[in-house]
Amino acid sequence: VLFDLDGTLLPMDLDLFTGAYLREVARKGTSLGWEAERLVETVMAGFAAMTQNDGSLTNEEVFWSLFLETFGGDKKEHIREFDNFYRQEFKRVAKVVEPTPLAAEYVRVLKAKGYKLVLATNPVFPKTATFERLRWAGLAETDFTLITTYENSRYTKPSLQYYQEILAAIGAAPENCLMIGNDVQEDLVAAQLGMAVFLVTDDLINRHETDISKFRRGDRRELLEFLRGLPPLSI
Repeated sequence: VLFDLDGTLLPMDLDLFTGAYLREVARKGTSLGWEAERLVETVMAGFAAMTQNDGSLTNEEVFWSLFLETFGGDKKEHIREFDNFYRQEFKRVAKVVEPTPLAAEYVRVLKAKGYKLVLATNPVFPKTATFERLRWAGLAETDFTLITTYENSRYTKPSLQYYQEILAAIGAAPENCLMIGNDVQEDLVAAQLGMAVFLVTDDLINRHETDISKFRRGDRRELLEFLRGLPPLSI
């Protein structure tokens, strides 16, 4: 079972989260003596570059290649500063998210039935940032067989290759997988590979007003009932 994180396991308004995140990035830049606006623009450009990754590099390599073009300096030192940021100042962004105890219940129910879990979050963040958001959701990295981050991924959502990369990593066939997410364009694309999908409607993102009537969907409480109804896997 593949889970999206932001807006699925971790309830949030994506615009509020993005705004709070970029404000903290700007503040960090100022504290380091960097031009805050330039840093924010570079981080956003790095995210955009990762979405265009052709698979020849990891997303991490794509991001830092662009970052160093703008800021230069020592890559290891920059990475250390960013990791410190995600362990410290980034915590302030947690005030705009609204964790739900249902997230831990999903994990408990599925593990009891013998399912492998994948955190299929768009891999534009390093693991430090992703693990931090997992903690906000009341979960741990040990809950998942695989967590996609910019270190271990060469594609991003909504690329089909992103999902194919996951399938290859866990050795699973798409028809044996379920993708759960709240973003029509980024998460439902998994259905094109033959995965079952469940669209969480609480924090629904549907940029193009796509018809979702043919897809299984419901709010977080309905998702829990659906997961409780899944058959246990034979050991």
